Amino acid sequence: MRKSLDFLYDSAAALAALFMVGLLAMVLLSIVGRQLHINVPGIDAYAGYLMAGCGFLALAHTLKRGEHIRVTLILQFLPSQARRWMERWAMAAGALLALLFAYYSCRLVWQSLEFHDISTGNDATPLWLPQLSMAIGALVFAVASIDEFVIEWRGRPIRSEDAEALRHE
Repeated sequence: MRKSLDFLYDSAAALAALFMVGLLAMVLLSIVGRQLHINVPGIDAYAGYLMAGCGFLALAHTLKRGEHIRVTLILQFLPSQARRWMERWAMAAGALLALLFAYYSCRLVWQSLEFHDISTGNDATPLWLPQLSMAIGALVFAVASIDEFVIEWRGRPIRSEDAEALRHE
């Protein structure tokens, strides 16, 4: 199961990297187009879609690598048992919020598809297409959040605050 989950997180991160390369291509195309006085319709919108997709698809991978911002100001003053329960509470709240985020992201895609929503720009892109990367990223993030909650509940070793601070400096 661990290998499958890690493959899912790594696949989402690889897709985010592809979106980032696509974003670079859109920006370069926009620059070259301006220099050559060629108008490429919708290029700014597509760059925005790729940027959003890149951010959402990378969420799970970032969480699993411990790179999300953590506020540990209160935790450092708690005894180890209280710290463990606070970590569990935080992971449970995070997993619940991630599930809600995934649900409403998927719902948005479904509604955009159902109502045939299109972008208001001159590209007239069906909005469910760029929203799909957001929904997939939110779903994978929800899975990763639940995974982190289960790992925490099973007794992950308590992180040393000093080691964590050094890692992020």
